[in-house]
Amino acid sequence: MAIFRHSGRCRGKHGILLRMSGRSARAAAVLTMALAVAVLPGTAAAAPHCQSITETSNPDWMAGLPDDSSLAQLSIPGTHQTLSLHGGSLTQTQENHGDSAETLGVQLQSGIRAIDIRVRRYDDRFTLHHGPFYQNANFSDVLREAGEFLAAHPGEAVLMRLKAECTGEMTSCTDENSQLDTAQILDWYRDNDPNGGYLLDPAGGEMPTLGQARGKIVLATLQGAGGGLYEGRGLGQFNNDTWGEYVQDAYDVPTLFDIDDKWFKVRDHLGKTAAADSGRMFLNFSSGSSPAAFPNAVACGASGFRGVNDYALEHLNGTDLPRTGVIMMDFPGADLVNAIIAANR
Repeated sequence: MAIFRHSGRCRGKHGILLRMSGRSARAAAVLTMALAVAVLPGTAAAAPHCQSITETSNPDWMAGLPDDSSLAQLSIPGTHQTLSLHGGSLTQTQENHGDSAETLGVQLQSGIRAIDIRVRRYDDRFTLHHGPFYQNANFSDVLREAGEFLAAHPGEAVLMRLKAECTGEMTSCTDENSQLDTAQILDWYRDNDPNGGYLLDPAGGEMPTLGQARGKIVLATLQGAGGGLYEGRGLGQFNNDTWGEYVQDAYDVPTLFDIDDKWFKVRDHLGKTAAADSGRMFLNFSSGSSPAAFPNAVACGASGFRGVNDYALEHLNGTDLPRTGVIMMDFPGADLVNAIIAANR
């Protein structure tokens, strides 16, 4: 459901007043109406591969790995659009376990160690959005929830992709009342937020070891709204020229009949990851969607269609991969998270 009131304003859980431009308000209304009249693909029930993340607990799985392990050589379960819970079936990508980043705490407890955070610049701070929809969380909530987890589990590390969400287009959001750019606002959080000390920006440098990353939220990439990277931020391996070499993010799945094609891209990238230099990090987005194939259906399946998560779990259980790289998922299930973690040996 959209959270916007007719006045074009809403208030976040921590009191931040969110005003929408007329364009964003119209976009939200258009999307909400479209969702209301669409013929929705079936929503899959919880299963070992999907929507059962609370059925596993892996709070300290990194703690037993060697300090000198490169982050790149690890098999890391992650979530795509980590806190996208509101706006309807076309925008929800994860199980809802609470606003203000409470859902993130549940994911981290399960073993998720890579997160995908999408932000709107508002009053020189970050609020979390998926398109025009505010996700009832702010970046300070992300830092608090991750910081509390890392304080309790100092042997762990969290890898973060941070991306500006607002393009100003009709179906997106519009940044408001901000003089600072995305990188400058991130620096403000690092220097001023009570939990900003957990942020580790490799600043375009070498891949950290796990020992260097323990107890930290490691910035993997910082991206603008068009997807371009802020070079000199995050991991130096990733830049605008090499992104496609290391990242599979074919997110457009036009229909349910195209789910298999999406899975083939995920499978091929797993093979590429396994065969490549273990000092290079690979990101593999198993997520995908379109107005005719919602995220839940692509990930979990629908009547007559297998989902990508189902294929992935079968593949991981049946293939002896030396590593999976970072797999960014929609609606991951307990067994799928466990299978990725189990590839670390």
